[in-house]
Amino acid sequence: MDMNMDHGGDTGCKVSMLWNWNTIDACFLSSSWHIHSEGAFAATCIGVIVMVVVLEALRRVGKEYDALILRQFQRHVAAQRLAASKDKNVNATSCCGPPEPEEATPNRPQLTRSVIHAVQFGLAYIVMLLAMYFNGYIIISIIIGAGIGKFLCDWMVHKVLIDGEDGAAKVVGIEEPTVCCG
Repeated sequence: MDMNMDHGGDTGCKVSMLWNWNTIDACFLSSSWHIHSEGAFAATCIGVIVMVVVLEALRRVGKEYDALILRQFQRHVAAQRLAASKDKNVNATSCCGPPEPEEATPNRPQLTRSVIHAVQFGLAYIVMLLAMYFNGYIIISIIIGAGIGKFLCDWMVHKVLIDGEDGAAKVVGIEEPTVCCG
């Protein structure tokens, strides 16, 4: 199903809901994103690649931010335990014993996490809408951007632990082998 939309004196947008290779007069997301030249289409493809790389970077930022929060919490708990053990040694002769360590609760800056997620979600939705134009060049640009983004932003560390008894290896450190929806 092809739809040509006339916008005043323009030649019209080529919007196809079937697989296509349209370049000139293709429109994406709105009539203001109307491609009038090959250079503009090339810039659109490069922009889509950059957009998907930024999306992958945002995914990494979200994971790293969550890991930072976890590390801060672990340091806080370790400091509390150290303080409690020092107090236990100092108060060993006291009648009441050492004071109980305060309950450790994670300090989660939820607003920052929510903003990162919202921007990531919005960008992923725009990329999905671009893919729904079924333009082969745009889909190839999305795939290239995903590959470049994964290469640049997702260096995972894999730890292999070997048990002493039976020599079996366990892989630790892979939380999400496939990242779906954030």
